[in-house]
Amino acid sequence: MAFPSMDIGNLHVRIPIIQGGMGVGISLSGLAAAVAQAGGLGVIATAGIGHDESTFATDYINTNNNVLRREIRKARELTKGPIGVNVMVALTNYVDLVKTAIQEKIDAIFSGAGLPLDLPALAQDSPETKLVPIVSSARAAVILCKKWFSKFRRMPDAFVVEGPMAGGHLGFKREQIDDPGHKLEKIVPEVIEGVRPFAEKCGRPIPIIAAGGVYTGADIRKYLEMGAAGVQMGTRFVATHECDASLAFKEAYIKAKKEDIVIIQSPVGLPGRAVRNEFLVSASQGGRKPPVCPFHCIHTCDYKKTPYCITLALVNAKKGRLKHGFAFAGANAYRVDRIMSVQELVDTLEKEYDASAPPCLKAAAERV
Repeated sequence: MAFPSMDIGNLHVRIPIIQGGMGVGISLSGLAAAVAQAGGLGVIATAGIGHDESTFATDYINTNNNVLRREIRKARELTKGPIGVNVMVALTNYVDLVKTAIQEKIDAIFSGAGLPLDLPALAQDSPETKLVPIVSSARAAVILCKKWFSKFRRMPDAFVVEGPMAGGHLGFKREQIDDPGHKLEKIVPEVIEGVRPFAEKCGRPIPIIAAGGVYTGADIRKYLEMGAAGVQMGTRFVATHECDASLAFKEAYIKAKKEDIVIIQSPVGLPGRAVRNEFLVSASQGGRKPPVCPFHCIHTCDYKKTPYCITLALVNAKKGRLKHGFAFAGANAYRVDRIMSVQELVDTLEKEYDASAPPCLKAAAERV
């Protein structure tokens, strides 16, 4: 036995794993290329991608565009596997980043943190690029299918369905996060059913990819058996040698206990999941007001009322300065106990996937 493959239109992915896009420098070309080389779909996150450049604050849009272009090209030099980008709708430079990715003929664009209602209009010059919205409900998926078809005569190429156990910013109200009615196991089948009529209408599959809390090979099997075409995993790929974050960032996961994984209210107006540390405790007590906003990176952030600058906090965390920032993390981050290579992780997941097969499937595989 082995992992099945996953197809998004004519984009073939050898194993059914998409690496989640983790912003402000956590998933750049290093991690994305390693995942693609191991058979998955590697994803470069665009949020704050130019943070290491001296012009990040003074020429925000051009700096991020230039670094995105460089990271895509660097990933292409490292692998022939599929590479995508994650571009959040809430970013003030969303349009610029999408256009840059399109110019580079990126394989796929993943877009959430809002509904990417006009994404097809931005991607007209690269019809081969797969457009994959990230949603948290069947209602959002149906809205996008209707809007895209009526306005652009196009359907999404796939959907990532992200549940409330994900890391980073969440597409749920705080009270919904622990509500069984919003569990990933419930919303994945709902999205599959909601999208089915639109797949029939366009005469091709619209694959559904489960995300948020997917941790083991057995988890992957569970969602594939529900009808998902694949899974998206972020947290598992942080504690890899190839992840672009600092060692201190990765060790924050390894040292975390279950009670350290907390829900915070982000400055951008959404709940988020992170590893609790001194910085977050201080911020919750009213400290760390930013005197200025150098970036204006998120539409929904009112810097005059926020306890800290989210971009600066995440830049500091990526670089290991966790006294001045914090690490976003999925609900299962406390289960991470060591750093390994991407290939070793994929091999481990595949073994777990095989071991979780029903006895009848194992017996059939042994007879082949």
